[in-house]
Amino acid sequence: MRIATITNFAYIATVVLTLTSGVALFMASNAERAERDAVAQNRVFDELIDDLEREAYALTELAREAVIKKQPEVIQSWKTRQQQDIALENHLIALRDRGASDEELLILRDGLSTLDQLEDEQRIAIADIEAGKTDEAMNLLYSASYEERLSETEYRFAHFRSLADQRVQRAISDATDRSLRLRTLSEIMVGLTALLFLFVLGFIIKHRILRPVVTLSDVVNRLATQDYNVEAPVLAQVDEIGDMAQAIRIFRENGLTRQRLEQERDAEWATRTLLARMTQRLQGCDSHSAIFRVVSRFAPQIIPDMGGRLFVLNARTKRMKCVARWGLPPGEDAPFPAEHCWALKRGQLHSPAKGGVDMPCEHIKPELASRAICVPLNAQNKSIGLLTFDNYTPGKEPPYIYLELLAETLALALANQILRDTLTERAMHDSLTGLLNRHSLDETLRNMLDQAMVEGTTLSCLMVDVDYFKKLNDQYGHDAGDKVLRELSRLITETLDENSVAFRYGGEEFLLVLPGADELQAKKVAETLLHNVLNHHMLYESQDIGPVSVSIGLATWPRHARADNLVRAADLALYLAKEQGRGQIVVARSAG
Repeated sequence: MRIATITNFAYIATVVLTLTSGVALFMASNAERAERDAVAQNRVFDELIDDLEREAYALTELAREAVIKKQPEVIQSWKTRQQQDIALENHLIALRDRGASDEELLILRDGLSTLDQLEDEQRIAIADIEAGKTDEAMNLLYSASYEERLSETEYRFAHFRSLADQRVQRAISDATDRSLRLRTLSEIMVGLTALLFLFVLGFIIKHRILRPVVTLSDVVNRLATQDYNVEAPVLAQVDEIGDMAQAIRIFRENGLTRQRLEQERDAEWATRTLLARMTQRLQGCDSHSAIFRVVSRFAPQIIPDMGGRLFVLNARTKRMKCVARWGLPPGEDAPFPAEHCWALKRGQLHSPAKGGVDMPCEHIKPELASRAICVPLNAQNKSIGLLTFDNYTPGKEPPYIYLELLAETLALALANQILRDTLTERAMHDSLTGLLNRHSLDETLRNMLDQAMVEGTTLSCLMVDVDYFKKLNDQYGHDAGDKVLRELSRLITETLDENSVAFRYGGEEFLLVLPGADELQAKKVAETLLHNVLNHHMLYESQDIGPVSVSIGLATWPRHARADNLVRAADLALYLAKEQGRGQIVVARSAG
């Protein structure tokens, strides 16, 4: 008999057994449902009987309270509750529809009849109270016959409850027995199904055909969808199936190789795309902080498996300072001298783990030196910064080419920014004194005036001029005059606070802008500067070329001038100071 025929017969038998088991389970479920319905019915009966008993005793208590207190509201409460009790009794009469037996209903009717007699006596007692017959009402409600009927009512209801409980217990027992029999039948059908399945499965395995064919079919289907992670079966049998398995293994290995090459190509293309995008963003940066933000955003994506730091050379301290970090735990990165890094000394990438035994950098912790990579940022044959990386996966070859491309791109951006900053510095500052020059005066003064207008504060200007500067140049030479201007610039800078700004206005003239300073505060600054200059020894080539004095014109907005002629007002005050003998402070006249 063919395997397919045996399989079909087994399938038909399995379906029949499964359907039989399902029908048995369904019938068992119905039996359990009948059991639950019986329990629910009994609970409804108990709740109604309990309610009726509570109402009987409650009506008795209200009637007796009305007899004792003779209060209309108590009598009215009894009447209201008596109407509710009638509705409850009517509901109990309908219990036949809920499955109550004739015997149960007979006992229930006896109980309700006794309860009606009690309510009739209560009604008579209430009528006696309303008629003023208190003694008759008391004797009626507290009589022995009344108590006997009350106890008889309780007994009838208890008997009804007992009969209902017995009937429910019988229904539960019958339903449980039927459910157990049906479930046993279902379990037998499931067991037969399992035995039949195991028999067919063992028969197929013995023939050693169906299982390898199915396995190879599944592998082929997954390989057709380019799922090369599937494991190809290894079959030792020497036949067509074994040859097919060998061909599938070779096809899978070729597919894995091609897939790996495609992934490497895609990853390389994605990295190059990120590098190109980072280069574009760096070209749009107009400050060092913007460059640092771009690097912090792109570097973790370009080199995802390595944490890194960016160091920039501080021209003043000649030390490398960490300005950005990514992919590393929180910690301090102390500045270090450039000679502590082999990459900076050699001007090329340094990785101690790359070539075996090598010298570690001094700025790297010893426990991290074996996996650290340093890449210098070189521009115009000078090192302007450093990139350091921590290789978390030592067994994996770091992408050195991308590290160097990243460093090259970043070095070019930093060099361009340094050049822009240098050009801006030279354009905005006076080369002799280091103060801001006149080109930056208009914009700075306008911004300060706008801020003063918004905040409602004052703004003062001091126009400072060196007295007899031409005579000093003629007597000692222009180098001495330059020395005086540099010294005066230093004294001005030391006199001003951090919010004030000093400009070289032209020649030997200086303009000091004092935001937030009124006339008195500005005059105090002018007096301090005048005193400092007079008491400062001007030396040139060990020769005292002093004393040197200055004349100062003071103008305050809005007291002395409008916003557009504040500098002119200070200049006119300076002119008056020079006309009146120099070496003094003159305050501009009030505007208007």
